[in-house]
Amino acid sequence: MQHQIVSRDEWLAARTRFLAKEKEFTRLRDQLSAERRALPWVKVEKAYVFDTPEGKRSLAELFAGRSQLIVYHFMFGPGWREGCKGCSFLVDHLDGARPHLENHDVMVAVVSRAPLAELLPFKARMGWRFPWVSSHGSDFNSDYHVSFTAADLAQGATVYNYQVRDAQAEGEAPGISVFYKDDAGDIFHTYSAYARGGEPLIGTYNYLDLVPKGRNEGGLEFPMAWVRHHDRYGD
Repeated sequence: MQHQIVSRDEWLAARTRFLAKEKEFTRLRDQLSAERRALPWVKVEKAYVFDTPEGKRSLAELFAGRSQLIVYHFMFGPGWREGCKGCSFLVDHLDGARPHLENHDVMVAVVSRAPLAELLPFKARMGWRFPWVSSHGSDFNSDYHVSFTAADLAQGATVYNYQVRDAQAEGEAPGISVFYKDDAGDIFHTYSAYARGGEPLIGTYNYLDLVPKGRNEGGLEFPMAWVRHHDRYGD
């Protein structure tokens, strides 16, 4: 790599100037997070039911005694042999965070549209322990705009990330949805994010942003083209 080489004093001066920008970014991020939490909520009126290894469970039961629930919409459609590589990349970071989240009143569940019998072998292969449930046969994925029916795809456009866009051939897209359950048991949808909105949950990218080559994705067909299922990097 060709890069400017300077004395230690010059490096320290440049680093100190950049620190001011980092602090500004941190303050802006905190402000944005506060504004996100202040967004209005909508009550969840539909009774969603999911298939889990323990049997049928309602959306309320996915909270597992907590008041806050983060759902990761994992791209795994019916009939798929394995899950999306990008989604797998994200949830690789989940199991280590779970004890901290669960002891801070936050439950995390991964939801996919494929039947549970198709999800569990892939989960076992990847060695994941987080709760992964199936929304197969329900409107959950469609209502939160991460799965699209044949009729949706036939129209040539779908609503994703709060805008109309060309339909995805695979009929699935990634996303995050957040819910709150009050003392009366009422559930509220508080937030959803799509596309790069899930990127803050990918800790590997934060590491890559620190190193000289960065994410090193510039010449790829699409940014995450380098990502593999974690058991396939030796292929």
